[in-house]
Amino acid sequence: MPSLTLKADIKSVITQRAKAEGFDAIGFARAEAAPEAGEHLATFLAEERHGQMDWLARNAGRRADPLALWPEARSVIVVGANYGPPTDPLERLAQKDKGVISVYAQGADYHDVIKAKLRRLAMYIAEKFSADVKLFVDTAPVMEKPLAQKAGLGWQGKHTNLVSREFGSWLFLGSIFTTLEIAADDGEDDHCGACRRCLDICPTSAFTAPYEIDARRCISYLTIEHKGHIAREFREPMGNRIYGCDDCLAICPWNKFASVAREIQFHARSELEQPRLADLIGLDDAAFRQLFRKSPIKRIGRDRFVRAVTSSICC
Repeated sequence: MPSLTLKADIKSVITQRAKAEGFDAIGFARAEAAPEAGEHLATFLAEERHGQMDWLARNAGRRADPLALWPEARSVIVVGANYGPPTDPLERLAQKDKGVISVYAQGADYHDVIKAKLRRLAMYIAEKFSADVKLFVDTAPVMEKPLAQKAGLGWQGKHTNLVSREFGSWLFLGSIFTTLEIAADDGEDDHCGACRRCLDICPTSAFTAPYEIDARRCISYLTIEHKGHIAREFREPMGNRIYGCDDCLAICPWNKFASVAREIQFHARSELEQPRLADLIGLDDAAFRQLFRKSPIKRIGRDRFVRAVTSSICC
């Protein structure tokens, strides 16, 4: 049997373990900065397209370079978990008396689900190969989508989100930085071609150009990150979208290869699939916390959530 010190063996062992933990995609990249990603981030921030997301600017330098975050890192293991829905999310927009919640938020909080799986995988790697590891799921200053592209999981489409040839738009990402030297996978090429469906479908015209987004116009930003009232110009285009927006993801032609999530915790809870707007607007704090227990929606608080519901009903 070949020694596990061989880089090919290390990759094979980690890949098998990742799949056993329930991850659907895994790739390996060098712990190096992607210069173009840092440049795009700098332009995004300079033009203030990040809106009130000050946390993006605070750690911009560390975000753009994995080695600035952890100088000892040599490799990055990027994993993806499929959260594909069973039906087209765009179909729900026609039922105007029902609130539309982004697919990713209809089940359990993916931060908790992914982190638990990633922690087990990281501990296994640390013990198996006597390596140092650090794991990240969305909340740390890590540019996960450029790293995922370098690791071959997909490419950043014209809507700036990751697109996978196997899973379409529906991948949750996580990463493990490690001191292990692991051979990098080939990065994924851009396969968007001349398609611009994601750009054209945006209800609020949030895309300033292909591969560029102004978060201040994005419904996901307005209903989740934005503090204060929602400007009148966005209320009618928002329609019944009350938490997030899947339009640019759902319209992508690559979703023809997508499949329904294997992980049961990512499946929609029945009460969050198509909740009645009239029921949501009257939620008090206790009822809000009960309804959205173990949901990422709980993070924004009752007041911000009901604000979005009110904007939807009023327009």
